[in-house]
Amino acid sequence: MKLGIVGLPNVGKSTLFNSLTKAGAESANYPFCTIDPNVGIVTVPDERLEKLAALYNSKKVTPAVIEFVDIAGLVKGASKGEGLGNQFLSNIREVDAIVHVVRCFEDTNVVHVDGSVNPLRDVETINLELIFSDVEILERRIAKTSKGARNDKTLAKELELLNRLKAYLEEGNLAKTFEVNDDEEKELLLSYNLLTYKPVIYAANVSEDDLADDGASNSFVADVRKYASETGSEVFVICAQIEQEMSELDDEEKNLFLEELGLKESGLDKLIKASYKLLGLISYLTSGEDETRAWTIKNGTKAPQAAGKIHSDFERGFIRAEVVNYKDLLDCGSYSAAKDKGLVGLEGKDYVVKDGDVILFRFNV
Repeated sequence: MKLGIVGLPNVGKSTLFNSLTKAGAESANYPFCTIDPNVGIVTVPDERLEKLAALYNSKKVTPAVIEFVDIAGLVKGASKGEGLGNQFLSNIREVDAIVHVVRCFEDTNVVHVDGSVNPLRDVETINLELIFSDVEILERRIAKTSKGARNDKTLAKELELLNRLKAYLEEGNLAKTFEVNDDEEKELLLSYNLLTYKPVIYAANVSEDDLADDGASNSFVADVRKYASETGSEVFVICAQIEQEMSELDDEEKNLFLEELGLKESGLDKLIKASYKLLGLISYLTSGEDETRAWTIKNGTKAPQAAGKIHSDFERGFIRAEVVNYKDLLDCGSYSAAKDKGLVGLEGKDYVVKDGDVILFRFNV
């Protein structure tokens, strides 16, 4: 999974990136200190892995990972070359979802690029830049499609969709709220890889005081939550400064620190949960003497396609999947004990993999 972190300058974007990835991207109180996108890999915390590894005496534990791309602060007019111009756009196009950091705290020591704190205005500024960029993509596609549309019904149909979509975006709408007429149009819309079609998670960056009640008493956070619910997005509340402090601690110290703040989980945990929920992702597990590993798949994936995540040969030569629920396996104490109790299922090609399934794939190529 690849997530792009965006936001206006000085909203806490690079501070958040640093704390999530410990990658040490430069963070300073002035715009555009992040010029090249910084990339960091973060492992997905999953307590099931260590327990399974202990059961199998695995030599290696491999968790699922998320790749974060920190993209330079945007300003009004970025799509027209203001600030760092279009440099960020190609980086965002490659991500699965956008993490949009919005400032929901007042601090006279940290300049706001527009002079005052107003998260909805900030969201609109970024959205407009993404819309302008998408319109540019559509214009190029229209020019290309127009050439053959006179003699080709398929291209003529696509041209009609492109013009309809472009007009919709020019009214200030996002591609994700555009209504398609059929599956064919949906496939085409997906293929354009538009920025405003990507799922969005809003990171409401608050002060330490607003963290304990999850931003419930912060009117800025309330505005962001309302907007997110209207656009089918996720929101999580974070204090980037606290996250950065926590990133310097070991696990035990981190847990004590969270306890002192009255928090149950870190910002990274919240972000991962929001990402998995928004993108409809789950993890299945494989375990043995060599390795215990988590594999991230789309919810609803069938066994052969899940096997294909490990290796294409597994999917091609799929025979069956031997499946046991993670908790059942631990409760029984061994795979053979779970098998004796009838808790290991032999599943075929139509089996839909569930979160927490421990799977052994049988295949023949």
